[in-house]
Formats: sequence, structure tokens, C-alpha cells
Amino acid sequence: MIGTGPSAVSGVVLLLPGGTETSTRKPSPLAAGGVRALGRRLAQDGRDAGLATHVVHYGCRGWNGAQAQLARDATWAVEEIVRLYGDVPVCLAGVDMGGRAALRAGGHEAVNSVLALAPWLPEDDVAAPPEPVKQLVGRRVLVVHGTNDERTDPELSFRLAERAKKVNRDVCRFEVHSDGHRLHQHQAEVLALASDFVMGVLFGADFARPLEDALAAPPPLGLRMPLASGFGQSLRR
Repeated sequence: MIGTGPSAVSGVVLLLPGGTETSTRKPSPLAAGGVRALGRRLAQDGRDAGLATHVVHYGCRGWNGAQAQLARDATWAVEEIVRLYGDVPVCLAGVDMGGRAALRAGGHEAVNSVLALAPWLPEDDVAAPPEPVKQLVGRRVLVVHGTNDERTDPELSFRLAERAKKVNRDVCRFEVHSDGHRLHQHQAEVLALASDFVMGVLFGADFARPLEDALAAPPPLGLRMPLASGFGQSLRR
């Protein structure tokens, strides 16, 4: 786990890169690149508030079935944050398989929020239990997914958000129309939304109106909220 932060830390974001479904190999040195832009934006916007950002480096790159290795590594990283900084709120922010890890590890008592960008989730299987959501009770949760994602099915993240909303009203999901898995086409808007969410959940800043509306709206409206082009241009801190 590596990261940067001010000397007086008031909140922490743990950045969880993507991974693979099954593998015991060490993660690629390039794996953390998927969360670098997000980390830079959050570090910049949260510097004055006392935000520290850390990238989690997994022990191996695979989820590996019931071992849920990436989620275990995320939980270990939260424990390290508690050891380093004490009683500060933590947001788990993951992309791809890291999004699944963030959602699964969100039940740790130090975690108050989860941000999942294009999360990889397993296909529905009647022979296997569904992805759990009860651990998200009491947390604020934001899921963001491109409608043209070629790697992770956006419909699966909608279904998970729908189930999570039944046990936790503080769940919302934004759809980035025409964007793919890496959300590059509307990266500026996605980063602005992520920053607005983090500053709100960790430091009590007012949410932008679209985010506030999405959290308050009943399903499916608050779970299929379109991310408007140009979001955040007037919100830049």
C-alpha cells in the first residue's frame, strides 16, 4: 500500500485497482495505472480538508472464487489505515475488479462510503449465492458505469445496486452514456462526480444537485441517473 497525504489526516481514500477472476500471480506493475488519475484528482481537491490517498497493492492479481483475495487485501489495507491514522473515515474507491473488492469490503467499521467505477461482478448463477449487499448498510455508495462497457456488464451493477438500495437508502448509480469500460470519453465528468462524492461523504461538503437527487430518488430513477456532459465544470474546487 502506497500513498500520499497531509500531516494532519481527517479522511482517507483507499484506491483499489482492477484484477482478474482467477490468478495467483503477482499484480502487474501497470495495474495501479487505472486509479492514478482518480487519485490525483482526489488528492488535489481534498488536500486542504486533510485527505490522504493510498493505492492498495494486492498480494496476487486474482479474486480466486471463495477466497475473495482482493476483498481480503482491501480489508487488510483498512486495518493498516486505522493503525496509521486512528479513527478517521475511510472511502473505498475501486475500478473493475477493485470495484467488487470495495463493495465486498465495505462492511469494515472504519469504512463510511464506497465508490465503484465500472465494477466487475459475477454473472447471476442460481447455484451460487448472489453478491452480498448487507455489509453496505450504513454506508453511502456510488456506482458509476458506462453503458457501452465492453468488459463488465453494466446491467449486473444495476442489479446489485437495486438489491443494495432495498437495505440501504444511501445508494445511487450513474450511467455514463456511450462510454466504455475505462470511462475515458467522459473522464472529466466522472472524476468530478467522484470528487464531489468523496468530499461529501468524508468531510460533509454539500453534494452537487444531481448526486443529491440520485441518492434521494427511488429506484430505478436513482440507479439509472445519467451523468450529464460537462458535469463539474462549475464545481471545480
